[in-house]
Amino acid sequence: MTPDFALELTTEMLWTAILVCAPVLGLSMLVGLLISMFQVVTQIQEMSLTFIPKILTVALAIIAFGAWMLNNIVQFAHSTIENIPFYYK
Repeated sequence: MTPDFALELTTEMLWTAILVCAPVLGLSMLVGLLISMFQVVTQIQEMSLTFIPKILTVALAIIAFGAWMLNNIVQFAHSTIENIPFYYK
């Protein structure tokens, strides 16, 4: 395994991780920002007001994007496992 190949594999792994995490993290961050703005305007500082909508958003995002996320992970694993013989040349 050459250093260039290891770098390429690491880069592919990190991009796959970013793509898989992006929908859930982006939506939860957006909901958190909206709830924070609502709290500033209304001066309501209830902790459950931020926690419950974020949990629901994450659950809905996983339901909506779960198949796509799993497909990306399976494609990465398949290509990695398929190329194992080439790692030791």
